[in-house]
Amino acid sequence: MKREDVTEKVLSKKRLARLTWAEIAERIGGASPVLITAALMGQMPMTAEQAAVAAELFGLDEEETLLLQEIPYRGSLPTAVPTDPLIYRFYELVSVYGTTWKELIQEEFGDGIMSAIDFEMEMDRQPDPKGDRVKITMSGKFLPYKRF
Repeated sequence: MKREDVTEKVLSKKRLARLTWAEIAERIGGASPVLITAALMGQMPMTAEQAAVAAELFGLDEEETLLLQEIPYRGSLPTAVPTDPLIYRFYELVSVYGTTWKELIQEEFGDGIMSAIDFEMEMDRQPDPKGDRVKITMSGKFLPYKRF
């Protein structure tokens, strides 16, 4: 069995049960909705407790439940340049603003990176008369390059 098989089963059961990711995250608990969704999409491991609740919710067997707890091979895009329009917009943001983010972060913090490991993210809907907006807040620990 592959981790992708578990993701497909979860997505099928989610669809049939007409559940939202917010409802799923609330039932599983123990982490943000972003992390729970990422785990069920195969990009983060779950704790044993979270995996047990997910197994109950989605009718997973023992192997599938154990797979939810394994450290995954991260990176879920099938191509180097994403073809899905929504995901492509994030690629476009990095392409257009990546060098700007790098300059601003390094001017403020110095020579280093923003961690995607010690990281938090939230997504909110912002009502707007011209059309609702997506607000994504990311917070990553700054990690300076070590001089040796």
